[in-house]
Amino acid sequence: MPDPANEQAKEPVNRQEQDRKPPEHHEPPALSAHEAHPGWRAFLNRHMLICVFLGFTSGLPLFTLVYLVQAWLRSEGVNLKEIGLFALIQFPYTWKFVWAPLMDRYVPRLPGWRPGRRRGWMLVTQLLVAGAIASLGFVSPRTEIWTVAALTALVAFFGASQDIVIDAYRRELLRDTEQGLGNAVHVNAYKIAALIPGSLALILSDHLPWDAVFAVTAAFMLPGMIMTLVVREPEIHGAPPKNLREAIALPFSEFVARDGWRTALLILGFIFLYKLGDTMATTLSTSFFLDIGFDKTQIGVIAKTTAFWASIAGGIIGGVWLVKIGIARGLWIFGVVQIVSTLGFAWLAKIGPSPAALALIYGFETFSTGLTLAAFTAYIASTTDPRYTATQFALFTSLASVPRTLASASSGFVVAKIGWFDYFLVCAVLALPGMLLLPLIAPWRARS
Repeated sequence: MPDPANEQAKEPVNRQEQDRKPPEHHEPPALSAHEAHPGWRAFLNRHMLICVFLGFTSGLPLFTLVYLVQAWLRSEGVNLKEIGLFALIQFPYTWKFVWAPLMDRYVPRLPGWRPGRRRGWMLVTQLLVAGAIASLGFVSPRTEIWTVAALTALVAFFGASQDIVIDAYRRELLRDTEQGLGNAVHVNAYKIAALIPGSLALILSDHLPWDAVFAVTAAFMLPGMIMTLVVREPEIHGAPPKNLREAIALPFSEFVARDGWRTALLILGFIFLYKLGDTMATTLSTSFFLDIGFDKTQIGVIAKTTAFWASIAGGIIGGVWLVKIGIARGLWIFGVVQIVSTLGFAWLAKIGPSPAALALIYGFETFSTGLTLAAFTAYIASTTDPRYTATQFALFTSLASVPRTLASASSGFVVAKIGWFDYFLVCAVLALPGMLLLPLIAPWRARS
């Protein structure tokens, strides 16, 4: 049974006075001389290693749904219409903020072990994800399609729940100066996790039965479980919610009361707008490449291979750079780079199918995406209050995903109306509103 989170934290003397403190109260205690070492320890330390495990464990269930389940269904004879409907099982990843307050409020209690609020939920969700993935191998899509649908929905729900607590743990683990690099490491490890269900498992499926394939895939959750068992619970800064009503209401009231309604709306607007132009530019990239004359082999070999490694490089370089320049300046610099990369697509639309230009432009675009994602995720993390990290982080990341949905739904109509060249010019212009909010929410001279 869950145990109230406040059993592990002391009530502050004056909650209202604490809520009025400026954002600086989010910063953990001062570093020791060893921890504040300005050299390699800023980049290679225990916190970054933990982020590797967190990112890999977080990405595995989603990519299992996107790649492995799709290949399994098709190889078992499920028709494309039904496979298309399975995309709806990713619904929990968009609406995870709905049940996030439960994970801020309660602490799982396990027999003989009190892991704490974050570690407890991490272990519970990891066990459930592994069990749900392994269970898929014991049903047949040909005769039990609804059972398959139910199990995949559970993988999505448990995976989204795991993301809630992992995001919260990472925010509370990393100091503000580590947020950029830590989040970049997390995102890149998340992408690397795709190699298990998207490559290894597919190769194994040619040699092993599906129950063994899903069992092997589920076994890759073990490193994350072991990490959860050996790491420490992050320190609680302030008292967590005392009841479910507070868990639902306080994350929103704290966010608004921190600097007022105007600032709260500016932050939400920025989160919505900052990646809008970039998202619209890339959502139909494969169709764009085909339309201007590239063949599928060129797209697969040049574009996709280049994109994977360029994105990884962008995330790592962006994270390391953020340690030096801070999150605010990173949002400025990387945002400008992202606009330039979007204009590169317009140039490609003009010159036509040049393989060298494809590698250069798409590589630069995905590299830029890695840069901006490092800064943007770090900004979202720094905006949360440690007492309500799970709820606020889930809400902000869900809001950030809305432009992706809008882009997917509307981009085709816009391209059909104005053509590819003008479309990418529009995408570059759509990046400007988010940039224009930067002086208000992340001034160039800001400390972080």
